[in-house]
Amino acid sequence: MKPRFDPTTLEIYRALFTSVAEEMGIALRRTAFSPNIKERRDYSCAVFDAKGRVIAQGDHMPVHLGSMPMAVAAALNQIEFAPGDVVAVNDPFAGGTHLPDVTLVMPVVVKGTRILFYVANRAHHADIGGATPGSMGLATDIYGEGIRIPPIRLVRNGTLDSDTMRLLLANVRGNVERRGDFDAQIGSLKTGATRLLEIIDRRGEREATEYAAQLIDYSARLMRHTIASIPDGVYEAEDALDDDGVADQPVKIAVRVIVKGDRATVDFSGSAAQVIGAINAVEAITVSAVSYVFRCLVGGEIPASAGLMQPIDVIAPAGTVVNANPPASVAGGNVETSQRIVDTLFKALSQALPDRVPAASQGTMNNLTIGGIDTRTGQEFSYYETVAGGMGARPSLDGMSGVHTHMTNSLNTPAEALEYAYPLRVREYRLRRGSGGEGKQRGGDGVVREIETIVPARMSLLADRRKRGPYGLYGGADGERGLNRINSQSIAAKGSHELKAGDRIRIETPGGGGWGKTD
Repeated sequence: MKPRFDPTTLEIYRALFTSVAEEMGIALRRTAFSPNIKERRDYSCAVFDAKGRVIAQGDHMPVHLGSMPMAVAAALNQIEFAPGDVVAVNDPFAGGTHLPDVTLVMPVVVKGTRILFYVANRAHHADIGGATPGSMGLATDIYGEGIRIPPIRLVRNGTLDSDTMRLLLANVRGNVERRGDFDAQIGSLKTGATRLLEIIDRRGEREATEYAAQLIDYSARLMRHTIASIPDGVYEAEDALDDDGVADQPVKIAVRVIVKGDRATVDFSGSAAQVIGAINAVEAITVSAVSYVFRCLVGGEIPASAGLMQPIDVIAPAGTVVNANPPASVAGGNVETSQRIVDTLFKALSQALPDRVPAASQGTMNNLTIGGIDTRTGQEFSYYETVAGGMGARPSLDGMSGVHTHMTNSLNTPAEALEYAYPLRVREYRLRRGSGGEGKQRGGDGVVREIETIVPARMSLLADRRKRGPYGLYGGADGERGLNRINSQSIAAKGSHELKAGDRIRIETPGGGGWGKTD
């Protein structure tokens, strides 16, 4: 029986739609104001069909990409889009992840009023308000983490809503930089819409929309084939975050993976109840982590569309650390709990696929924020960065050193860019030799990053894997735990501190776990 589509044309459309998302990312990066977006590339872009189903994504941040469809769905459910509208949302309980990640959505309209596609991007703003600079401190509810944005129109009929923008900017630090980043996001959406309209002009509405739907179906078929290659069975694992920053006790993540034929159920029942500290994940994050892990199992290219999750059911009980209820604090759920969900799910799947699953990578993003007044300009500044670490060893290869892994795909902020933008100095930046776990294949090494502030400032750290190192697999040793210091004094992995001019913050990140016994 002949397929209902031409495979060559399908591949052309996969490349076309993906190129739209990639070009949106390039436009956003080149026009953004903050080093966090311009240098670290902490953003993601995607293309959706008229029903809000994702068609294509750029090669950006996994934690954004898997969760963005829920934010777009929330926007479509609550807003009746008109031509020229741009809707903003960051509410973690409406498809967002954590408050600094702001998603913008715009319709792609033909013949005046008909919506054929949507374009969306998500960017991590270096500050979105709240109790601490950088909006990544240890709040005990979401109200202390920043301004919460339900789906609202930021642009109406092509005109920026100045009242809405003034309200947002009045609640954030470094509002000139924030305004520049919002403008960059809006410009990125316009770039994506223009490219999609060019595709429609060349190929026609019917073909473009038909092949968008075929891409979703194709992804679903590939994922079903991948799941069918996993032996049927039930695979269980547990891991834990060190603590929530408030209570000094581990926070359990438990998963049960049921594989039957070409479908999988991923059940997080048994995970800890939601906590007071800022490590709660919302459902969108958990679904995103599951999507990422299963996409990693696919051999070769797969369209990053809504079809990926069609054969996978996710059970994340409400009120747990993997699906918290409001008004839980969630800043670390996006960056820390997402990593532990991945670690736990890979540990479970290693039982079924011992020759394909790596040991644990560093398992944290080592979130560092520093803010205060820049005496060079008299303006507020807010620096945010995640610090790389060791990748877990693979069954046939050592882990890579000094890289961002799993749910993050960002870069470091170059020392030159950091020192130019902020009253900070990078005093040391190197690999943390020997921090990767020993094994037949060795875990990658973490890094050492030491930063000095040259003005009084407030610093927040949100990190993990400080009490128990990333696990090794099949006899491989665990990676080294992370360390944190201000000057020579050890500090907790989660918390905020007042800094004097000349104080130094030193972060030593975990190494990856080893794989296999040494000969």
